[in-house]
Amino acid sequence: MTLRTAIGDVLFRVPQGVRDQLPRPVRDAIRRRVGPFAPWEAGFPREARALQTGEMTGSPDFVGIGAQRSGTSWWFGLVVAHPDVSHRATIHKERHFFTPFATRAFGLEDIENYHRWFPRPEGTITGEWTPDYVYQPWVPPLLARAAPEAKILMLVRDPVERFLSGLAHPRMTRSSPLGDVLSEAVTRGFYASALRTWFDYFDSHQILVLQYEACAEDPVPQLRRTYLFLGLDADFVPTDLSQRVSPTLGEKSSLDPDARRRLAALYSEDVDLLCRLVPDLELSRWPNFR
Repeated sequence: MTLRTAIGDVLFRVPQGVRDQLPRPVRDAIRRRVGPFAPWEAGFPREARALQTGEMTGSPDFVGIGAQRSGTSWWFGLVVAHPDVSHRATIHKERHFFTPFATRAFGLEDIENYHRWFPRPEGTITGEWTPDYVYQPWVPPLLARAAPEAKILMLVRDPVERFLSGLAHPRMTRSSPLGDVLSEAVTRGFYASALRTWFDYFDSHQILVLQYEACAEDPVPQLRRTYLFLGLDADFVPTDLSQRVSPTLGEKSSLDPDARRRLAALYSEDVDLLCRLVPDLELSRWPNFR
């Protein structure tokens, strides 16, 4: 056994909670030891995996673009539970494919490579859900070139409650600068400001915005809307509809009433714009904005 392998074995045995507190280079070393990088990490291999027997590739039929901590993993799981939707279990729902192209050229070869990330048997549809896309303004024009016919999905949640959930996100560590953590958590609640750019590149009939609170209270009609939007048989009902995926495990931060009022006031103009972009948004489901 080499010294490098021995060190890797030791690092692999470090509990995940402790690993999150380690410096980034050390965490990267652990990641290399235990397997490939996650799609959102620098160093993730961008080349798609080989096709399996009976698979074909092509443009994704749907792309979820947000919002983080709004039930996206849960809803994606319900979508791919449909018998006419295909998703290879070894491919993460989040592709983060377009993130590096903020500083790189983007051409035909990149589009073809993106399509290779969507293997599916003939007669089924497939897609991805990367909650960071909606906040990355260079993504809409690139996705419009790579998948102009794709259906765009977004889940939104009361931005004040999303803010609190975002602070407990596993990617946030105590070693992160507090200002950066708070700023990112707040920024991710400005849905309309981020979403309106997407309407410049995709027709309104290609975009479906769902309200997390409505999905959580009564998932069947909202899932039916989703299936119809994707051109699927809407009578199918998956098992374990209420089984949450990737729930918030960390302790949520408390929010002083004064800070809650100020945060709601900060979001109020954006929420008004969101109501204009999404006329069927039920503001009564967001107590902070009634």
